[in-house]
Amino acid sequence: MNSTTRFALSASLALLAGCRVGPKYTKPAVPPPPAFKESSPEAYKDAPPGLWQPAKPEDAQLKGKWWEIFNEPELNTLEEQLDINNQNLALYFQNFMAARAVVREARSQYYPTVTTQPSYSRERTPGTLRNAVATAGSGAGTGGTGTTTVASTSGTTSTVLSLPFDVSWEPDLWGKIRNQVREDQYAAQVSAADLANERLTEQASLAEFYFQLRGQDALQDLYNQTVAADQKLLDLTKALYETGIDDEESVAQADITLKNAQEAAAGVATNRAIYEHAIATLIGKPASSFSLPIKNLSTPLPPIPVGLPSELLERRPDIAGAERTMAEANALIGVEQAAYYPSLSLSGSGGLESSLISTLFTTPALAWSVGASAAETIFDGGLRRATIDQYKAQYNADVASYKQTILTAFQQVEDYIATLRVNSDQMQREDAAIKSAQHYLDLAKARYETGVDPYLNVLDAQNTLLSDQTTQVTLRVNQMTAAVQLVQALGGGWDTSYLPAAGAINTSAAATQVQNAP
Repeated sequence: MNSTTRFALSASLALLAGCRVGPKYTKPAVPPPPAFKESSPEAYKDAPPGLWQPAKPEDAQLKGKWWEIFNEPELNTLEEQLDINNQNLALYFQNFMAARAVVREARSQYYPTVTTQPSYSRERTPGTLRNAVATAGSGAGTGGTGTTTVASTSGTTSTVLSLPFDVSWEPDLWGKIRNQVREDQYAAQVSAADLANERLTEQASLAEFYFQLRGQDALQDLYNQTVAADQKLLDLTKALYETGIDDEESVAQADITLKNAQEAAAGVATNRAIYEHAIATLIGKPASSFSLPIKNLSTPLPPIPVGLPSELLERRPDIAGAERTMAEANALIGVEQAAYYPSLSLSGSGGLESSLISTLFTTPALAWSVGASAAETIFDGGLRRATIDQYKAQYNADVASYKQTILTAFQQVEDYIATLRVNSDQMQREDAAIKSAQHYLDLAKARYETGVDPYLNVLDAQNTLLSDQTTQVTLRVNQMTAAVQLVQALGGGWDTSYLPAAGAINTSAAATQVQNAP
């Protein structure tokens, strides 16, 4: 093979392979801060002993089933059911499967399209149809004469067997199809990240509802104790009234206090039922057939490993989804830029046609044709340029959205670390306030029982203690929900290793990888 032939062959192969137009994708750099401000030693330098602090940076990061750090077996069981039965997760998973199918649709354009339409026909021409053949004659010195020949009246019958094939193919000369495949692959990765983000959201909601429900159980227990104490105080007030030490007004006040406590105790059931119903829906069960036993909120607040801000970029599925959305928009620009270049279409047709089955597959029955055509838009009034500008603007908007998602992630982590630190300080102060309020009530009751002070002092002390105890339960619930929100802000147990590679998005391993992600 001489050099000219080799060059021609190489040029032909390069033309068929094509080149890919469009901008090269590079992930925008977003420099993270060196550390989270709210978890730094400076933020805890004046902290009292026992104040909650994040786990040290060298501690292991959250992995897998993050809810297990709370050491709540009942919560663990519920979370396992959520991953299996939650219908929102089922919806997002099917969206991912549909996105994978779109990738296969795009890849199908790499290959020729082959169609066939076999046919069989048998036809009889009636003998009553006649063919007239005019003939003309001439004689010397005379005018011309003519005759008519009549065809046979027996009719004719014909058979046609046809087996045609049509082939068409448009080579991907400028990478339009390749960019389209890449765009759809990135879109499928976005769908996988959306599924991971939805799973984390549902898991966090379940944990929050669980601790909210246990907080209602704690309030129920508090009000039950308050009702019992108010009942004893009412009995005491009646006894003192009967002995002449107290008056009827005090009895009426004690009775009102008891009834108010009973009403508050009854009202707790409403919120508890709502949280219980919400949990049932999350784990895919009818609210009518689901219930949780009453259990007081006693879960200790665990230390939570925060890690470094740079690690957060690899652990949040919403950040991963925003980054893949940028890549998708970048590939779409390449798809549209290919419209500037001519397109080449190759087509061919062939087949077999005969009146007898015995001669259908012989050389004389073969017919074929091949052809090629090229198309190029000469003038479109600026449509292509406007379309590319539109997709460039969309890409730039996705860049801004990506950066905003990262900033929001940093903010959320800082917010919830600060919330937990301040909440822990409030809890310590509230514990001290409850001890003082209990002491105040004990003194007021003792002085009332001996007739030194009026019942109003006891009522004031009771209200103070109940208010402090209610605040303590609220702070406790807020503490646990803030812990869940911090875990969610950190990405739970997810990281980008659970995101399938673009080129492997259609493998069965990718579907398993996405489905089994934490």
